Amino acid sequence: MPATSTAKSRRKAPLTTPTGLGDNARRDITGALNALLADVFALYLKTKNFHWHVSGPHFRDYHLLLDEQAEQIFAMVDVLAERARKLGGTTIRSIGHVARLQRIDDNDADFVSPQDMLSELRDDNEALIASMRGAHDVCDEENDVATASLLENFIDEAERRVWFLFESTRKG
Repeated sequence: MPATSTAKSRRKAPLTTPTGLGDNARRDITGALNALLADVFALYLKTKNFHWHVSGPHFRDYHLLLDEQAEQIFAMVDVLAERARKLGGTTIRSIGHVARLQRIDDNDADFVSPQDMLSELRDDNEALIASMRGAHDVCDEENDVATASLLENFIDEAERRVWFLFESTRKG
């Protein structure tokens, strides 16, 4: 077989990884993971945006808090994407793909007060928790304990972020 024909056939080879889960589980779980992945990218970028643009008397504390949270959020990206691939699905391929799937709104405002930044991120993390719980339900229906376990840890981390953001916005 000529080299061009071999290369062409490899490009068309399915990316489906063998798994004990059925095709419906693969489709539904990777669909849920990709939507979460888009939200995680959106939340990461928003958190970094606010980290870069926070100002005011609590600048240092908020700047460090948001940087820590952004790192934690970004750490989810590879885990979620690789889980989708382990299940035989495909995952996010571009910024445009993220934009089509994300459910967390961007914030492109020239100025956002620190209190509004923290409140918005708290709400976004709460929305992410709700989406992760929905994805967990899909995993439970399909008996995918490994993905469910990952999500449980991510939910706990997000709840901690919500707690810190909530406490940071309380009036003393």
